[in-house]
Amino acid sequence: MPVPVARHSEVDVLVVGAGPAGLMCANALANARVNVRVVDKRAARVTTGQADGLSPRTIEVFQSYGLAERLIRESVQVHLAAFYNPSSSGGIELTSRAPDVTAPSARYPFEVALHQGAIESIFLDSMRALGVEVELSTSPTSIEISKDENELTDPASYPVRVVLQKDTPEGEPQEEIVHAKYVVGTDGAHSWVRKHFDISMDGEQSEYIWGVLDMVPDTDFPDVRNKSLVHSNHGSVLLIPREKDRLRVYMQLEDKDIINPATGRVDKERMGPDQMLEVARKSIQPYKLTPTTGILWWTLYIIGQRVASTFSIKNRVLIAGDACHTHSPKAGQGMNASMNDAHNLAWKIALVVRGWADTSLLSTYESERRKFALDLIAFDKMFSTLFSGKPLTEENSDGVAHEHFMKTFQTFGGFTSGIGVHYGPSVAVLEKNQELASGLVIGERFPPYKFIRAADAWPFDIQDLLPSDFRFKVIVFAGDYSDPLQHARVESMVADMQKPESFLNRYAAPGESSANPRFDIITIGKGRKEGFEFLKFPTLLRSHWSKVFIDDTDVTGSFGGQGYSYYGVGPEGVLAVVRPDGYIGTIAPLDHVDELNAYFASFMKIPA
Repeated sequence: MPVPVARHSEVDVLVVGAGPAGLMCANALANARVNVRVVDKRAARVTTGQADGLSPRTIEVFQSYGLAERLIRESVQVHLAAFYNPSSSGGIELTSRAPDVTAPSARYPFEVALHQGAIESIFLDSMRALGVEVELSTSPTSIEISKDENELTDPASYPVRVVLQKDTPEGEPQEEIVHAKYVVGTDGAHSWVRKHFDISMDGEQSEYIWGVLDMVPDTDFPDVRNKSLVHSNHGSVLLIPREKDRLRVYMQLEDKDIINPATGRVDKERMGPDQMLEVARKSIQPYKLTPTTGILWWTLYIIGQRVASTFSIKNRVLIAGDACHTHSPKAGQGMNASMNDAHNLAWKIALVVRGWADTSLLSTYESERRKFALDLIAFDKMFSTLFSGKPLTEENSDGVAHEHFMKTFQTFGGFTSGIGVHYGPSVAVLEKNQELASGLVIGERFPPYKFIRAADAWPFDIQDLLPSDFRFKVIVFAGDYSDPLQHARVESMVADMQKPESFLNRYAAPGESSANPRFDIITIGKGRKEGFEFLKFPTLLRSHWSKVFIDDTDVTGSFGGQGYSYYGVGPEGVLAVVRPDGYIGTIAPLDHVDELNAYFASFMKIPA
């Protein structure tokens, strides 16, 4: 019988690994109508366990793709955190309760918990509607990047050659040679892609060993439906409420119980779920904890904090998620960090593939997300040490004081919520004119606020006007257009935007100038809904009746009307550029459209 010949194929982006980061990336690229394939070595999807917590910022990201409603419907909301410490009777007692999220501008002021398989299903269903399916039982066996510099710099080339091995019925081709423009490695902490390119993971293994159990509990623990952080004399426990009455239990384990002395590694044979449950029970005495339907899922791990030395090989092969950073789950950042890596990367790849942006834009992925990963590792090291440390008692004077732990928990709320992530200066972040809008921090995500649509008085959260549709949003805070001075300022700005050298025209292909798919202009004026006439605005500022908003209260007077002051924008207005990922790229006064021209000129390409 002749040996099957491997077939050749081409693809814009090959995503290796279909966990949360890979699916976020593939779904985003599918939405951008980029030719994407996603492969995974697993034969079946995740159905239980794994990661389960999503932060407020990640919920906002889901909303930007139109996926938050289902996520919130299927998950459990976590609003309150309870803190337990040793009691005088030898068990534990409630010390305090506090909001779980300490980020004032969070649109969703809570975390959600849902098992990883259900989260992945949200992406899978979204991708399926766009014609993209995960190719299971498929693994890369070799990967090569062209050494030809001309090919590497040619946006139309396919310089990455990947050999895929697929488990198929006998007689069918087992091997496929894929020629890709880009490869994204989202294949986990033991990433094959990372290892193939000898990318080191820099950091250290900590001495703390943790176990995890999922169950439906029978318990008298009063905060079982809140996030509970327990410090006891027997070790620390973290309890997370989950969907369908489930509970996730993290418990600290002793080295002697779990480390194989011959290898120095975690040995799952030395401790099973029953022994782990006993450890958790000791730590939450006098409360009981009994699984009603057995242990649904369990695992063990040693906390390690490591970051890859680079996230990119020649801007053609990039890694994201656990492939480029690992850390403890105590701060709930693993899946969140991974998916936000992919969210940051996908729009940049999409714009480059479309020929809208120069490949230099891809370099900002590593500069932005590697710095975040390093900051995350530093925070995680501190937080996991505090959480894993013994509590302060009369017998343990070197222990962790509750006040110190609480202060850390609240101080870093902006970080753990994802709300306070800040990207530094680059071609995609121009830090200029910050004083014109103190509440719109350049390099941070655009904060939510409700404005009133001028045509029909319908209130909208501004984040819903900033979907992840791969367009740059230009928010024109036009001020009071009825004021003669402001009217003249706006008219002059519109004239500048209509010049041939303006970014709106410079990056428009023939026939696109009136409806440039790269940019979306949203106008927010000042005034009262009862007398506001949006049709008086120049056509450029109202490309559609739905694009003009007023900073006014809703018809009931319940909310709105303070957006300008909330964002620190004065009566003279301002221009704010929002990147496709919802982050503020730059700010300019209305009479300096040339500054927006310079911003976009740093990475956008003129259509051929």
